[in-house]
Amino acid sequence: MLLLPSAAEGQGTAVSRALTSASVLCRVEPVGRWFEAFVKRRNRNASASFQELEDKKELSEESEDEELQLEEFPMLKTLDPKDWKNQDHYAVLGLGHVRYKATQRQIKAAHKAMVLKHHPDKRKAAGEPIKEGDNDYFTCITKAYEMLSDPLKRRAFNSVDPTFDNSVPSKSEAKENFFEVFSPVFERNSRWSNKKNVPKLGDMNSSFEDVDAFYSFWYNFDSWREFSYLDEEEKEKAECRDERRWIEKQNRATRAQRKKEEMNRIRTLVDNAYSCDPRIKKFKEEEKAKKEAEKKAKAEAKRKEQEAKEKQRQAELEAARLAKEKEEEEVRQQALLAKKEKDIQKKAIKKERQKLRNACKMWNHFSDTEAERVKMMEEVEKLCDRLDLTSLQSLNEVLTSSTKEGGKTALEKQIEEINEQIRKEKEEEAEARMRQASKNAEKSTGGSGSGSKTWSEDDLQLLIKAVNLFPAGTNSRWEVIANYMNIHSSSGIKRTAKDVIGKAKSLQKLDPHQKDDINKKAFDKFKKEHGVVPQADNATPSERFEGPCTDCTPWTTEEQKLLEQALKTYPVNTPERWEKIAEVVPGRTKKDCMKRYKELVEMVKAKKAAQEQVLSASRAKK
Repeated sequence: MLLLPSAAEGQGTAVSRALTSASVLCRVEPVGRWFEAFVKRRNRNASASFQELEDKKELSEESEDEELQLEEFPMLKTLDPKDWKNQDHYAVLGLGHVRYKATQRQIKAAHKAMVLKHHPDKRKAAGEPIKEGDNDYFTCITKAYEMLSDPLKRRAFNSVDPTFDNSVPSKSEAKENFFEVFSPVFERNSRWSNKKNVPKLGDMNSSFEDVDAFYSFWYNFDSWREFSYLDEEEKEKAECRDERRWIEKQNRATRAQRKKEEMNRIRTLVDNAYSCDPRIKKFKEEEKAKKEAEKKAKAEAKRKEQEAKEKQRQAELEAARLAKEKEEEEVRQQALLAKKEKDIQKKAIKKERQKLRNACKMWNHFSDTEAERVKMMEEVEKLCDRLDLTSLQSLNEVLTSSTKEGGKTALEKQIEEINEQIRKEKEEEAEARMRQASKNAEKSTGGSGSGSKTWSEDDLQLLIKAVNLFPAGTNSRWEVIANYMNIHSSSGIKRTAKDVIGKAKSLQKLDPHQKDDINKKAFDKFKKEHGVVPQADNATPSERFEGPCTDCTPWTTEEQKLLEQALKTYPVNTPERWEKIAEVVPGRTKKDCMKRYKELVEMVKAKKAAQEQVLSASRAKK
C-alpha cells in the first residue's frame, strides 16, 4: 500500500482521485555488447556468456598465431634499403607462401617475429656487425610492415604482385585441352574482381545460361587493380604546389595507360577463350539446327495454311458461283414478273386513255366551237401523257357517272393541276439554267488567287517580265517578284506573294492564242518605247549608231548563250570588242549587242535591289 506524507500544521489534506496500484508495461530495446553476445548464442544455439565467447575468440586467434609458419627469406640480409620499392614485402616478412591471403593478425605476428630475430639490438648483443642509420636491412622489414599493415598501400602492392602470372593463353594452345588451359587462368585473374561470387568456367556439361553468365561477367569485368605502386615520382618530394600538381598529373596519366593495358589483357583473354570454347560451337550448332527445324516447321505450316486457304477459296468461289446463279435466276424471274406487270399496266393505261378519249368524244369534248374542241383535245392528250393509271381510272369514273357539267368541271380541274405542274417544272428548269450560267460567268471572270484586285495589261506584262527576270531557284522568289511589281507598277495596287502565285498559275492555264496575244501586246509596247533611240551630240563613239534600230525582234535562247560566251571570250580591254562580239552572234549588229548588254546589266541590278529589299524587310520583321 502506498502511503502519502501527512500535511503540515495549518494545512488540510484532500483526495483528488484514487491511486491505482496496477503496474505500467514499458517496452525496452536491448543494446550493447551483452545483447550482441545474446544474439550470437541464440544463432549458435549456445548458452555461453559474452566473456566466454571473447575468451574463445582470443584462444582461436592465438592458436592461429601458433600455427603460422614463417618462411625465411634467404636474400634478406643482402637487400638494399634504398631499393625497398622493388622488394617482395611478403617474402621479407616470411609470408611468401601466403601472400595476399594473409590476414592483418598474421602480418602483425610475422613482423613481431622478424623484429625479435633481426632487430639491430638483438644482433648487436649477439656480436653481429650493424650498419649505421637506415642502411641496415632491418629498414626493409620495417618498410614491408609499413606497406602491408596499411590497407591502401597493401592494395597498391597486391595490384603489382611480382609473383602474379599475367600471361594469356593463345588460341593454338587450347585447341584440344581448353578447360585445362583456361580454367586456372580465369581462376587466378578472378582475384582482381570488385564483385564477389565470380562464376567458374565450368565444363562441357555446363548449360547455356551458365556459359552466357560466365562470358557476360568477364566481358563486363570490373577490376580493382590499380598501379599507383609503380609511380615513378612521389609527390611528397615536391618542393612546391605546382610541382606536386605536375607529379600527380604525370602519375594519373601513367596509371590510366597501365589500367587500359590491363583491361585489354583481360579482353584478349576472354576473346581467346570465347573463340576456342567448344561449348560455344556446340550451342551455335544447336541453335542453327533449332532454327532450321523451326524454319522447316514454319514452311510446312505455311504450306498447310496455303492449302487450307486454297480449299477455302475454292469453296467460297463455288458458293459464290451458286449464289450468283441463284441471284441471277431470281433477278430474271423478277424481271419477267416486272415485265408482265408492266405489260398489264401498259395495257390498262392504254385502255383507260382510250376510255378517256371516248368519254370526251361522247360529250363532244365539252365545247361548242371547233377551236375550243381542238384545244380541249390537246388538253386531253396532255392528260393521257401525264396522268398515271389511278388518276385516269378515277377521272374516267367521274366522267361516266356524272352529268356533262360535272364531267366538264372534273376535267377542267385535272387540266389546271397538270398545267400548274408543267409551269412549276419549267420555272425550276429556268432557275437551274440561270444558276449554272452565273457559275460559268464567275469561273470565266474570276482569276485563281487574284482576289478582288484587277489586273491591267501593264501589270500582266510586268508580271511576265518579273517571272522571266527571277527564274525558279531564286531565294524567296515570289516575295521578290511581288516586291518588284509593287516598285515598278503604275497602278498603285499592292500585290502579295499569294496574288502573284495565283495569277501566274492562271496565266499558265490560258489558251495558247491568248498567250500569243499577251506576248504580242508586250512586244508592241516594248517596240513603241524602244523603237527609236535619239543620239546625243556629245555621245561617245561607242554609243553612236548610224540610224534607228532596224531589228527589234526578241533575243532567242541560242543568241543569248552566244552573247554571254562572246562577252567572256572578249574582255573589256579587247580592241574593237563589240565588232568581234557582233561577228560571233549571227543576225545581230554591234548596236543590238550593246543594247542587249545594257538591258542585262539593268536587269541584274534590279534583281539585286529587289532581293536586298526583301531581305531587309524580313530582317526588320525578325
